[in-house]
Amino acid sequence: MENYFWNTEVPSIKKKIYILVIYDIVDNKRRGAFAKKMNGYGFRVQKSAFEAMITESLYKQLLLDIPRLIDPVLDTVRVYKIRGTGEVKLFGTSPKIEEEEVIII
Repeated sequence: MENYFWNTEVPSIKKKIYILVIYDIVDNKRRGAFAKKMNGYGFRVQKSAFEAMITESLYKQLLLDIPRLIDPVLDTVRVYKIRGTGEVKLFGTSPKIEEEEVIII
């Protein structure tokens, strides 16, 4: 088991945000190009997941880069911005999420 902690609210000149990027890219060439681009932002934590601690300006640049790297009809990319209340950015396709009654015993 691995545990690690971070604090995005530490006072500094440039506040950093923690992001988690997960993706499902169908084409091998696009997937390779996407992973190579993500290596410039953070580090791979699973085959289709990257984590990064980046500045707000790099975050905005990432959001501009993603649509150029994927096929919006076939691919899915989710960017979780984890700071304060959190945020999720979705690019490409997404499965329809239906509400289900959940019972926990």
